[in-house]
Amino acid sequence: MAKCPLCGAPLDWAELIEQMLALDGIEEILKDRDRFMEAFEGFVFKCPHCGEEFYGRNLPAKEAEKVFELLNEFKGSIDWENRKVRLRLNSLLALDTMLEQWDRKVTQKRP
Repeated sequence: MAKCPLCGAPLDWAELIEQMLALDGIEEILKDRDRFMEAFEGFVFKCPHCGEEFYGRNLPAKEAEKVFELLNEFKGSIDWENRKVRLRLNSLLALDTMLEQWDRKVTQKRP
């Protein structure tokens, strides 16, 4: 799970994405993986714990890609009027990781 690169506190992906919702054209950016990753890596986030700023490129890219997928997989995942993410992204990422690990174990045990 993502942690602040400066203070090490765990970060909430929903809060991070909500910070990005202020970008011009974010609705279109969220439809294109490459544009999203480019915007994510160059975006300056603010840690809610220590208040310091850092670039998205300092966060796990693999998790960011999964967040992109989750946001696009679930209709209504963002409340555009109130600029809020409706999904519990950290919980969904943890579940996705657990399922991937379980799938690897099952695949390895097959003769």
